Amino acid sequence: MSGAAGTTGSAGSAGAGSAGSAGAGTAGAAEATGTADEVEVRDPISVPDAEGKPVRATRRFPMFTKDTARPEGGGRAASREAPAPVRQWPILVVLGTVGLGLLITALDAFRLGTILIGVALLAGAVLRWTVPDVGMLAVRSRFTDLVTYIVLGSAIVLLALMAQPEPLLQIPVLKDALHFTVGDEAG
Repeated sequence: MSGAAGTTGSAGSAGAGSAGSAGAGTAGAAEATGTADEVEVRDPISVPDAEGKPVRATRRFPMFTKDTARPEGGGRAASREAPAPVRQWPILVVLGTVGLGLLITALDAFRLGTILIGVALLAGAVLRWTVPDVGMLAVRSRFTDLVTYIVLGSAIVLLALMAQPEPLLQIPVLKDALHFTVGDEAG
């Protein structure tokens, strides 16, 4: 019972020895020292069965979720001791810029305000890409957040540049598509 229970690939030891020789097994294996209370864990997804022996857990999702995993990069952007606004500075920068864009839009500068809203989303994509922990700016995986922020930000900026009257950007394909769908109702 001393050191031989569950030992795999131990090259230098002869098997039975003191409890301190049990650590000569494979790399990364935590082996039992001979007491019934300790459990050997062979890999990160093994769990003890009813008798205390490690078995591989199922890879299926549980029927009822107990908790949700934090998205990658979803940790605090500052230390725990910092006040909440400091810990969540990336989302506050993006939301502050969006709020400023909405205010400018409400003050009758539609194009400038909507461009600022789109730039805020693009800045959120840059923050999500460069800052390792962005707090609540991380909603999904890093890739999904980047694609979402880039597509929405680019679409808002492009639509703001193409808005009538006097568009700053004219795309002939879209102009032809608009005339095709609206048609010539007067004639």
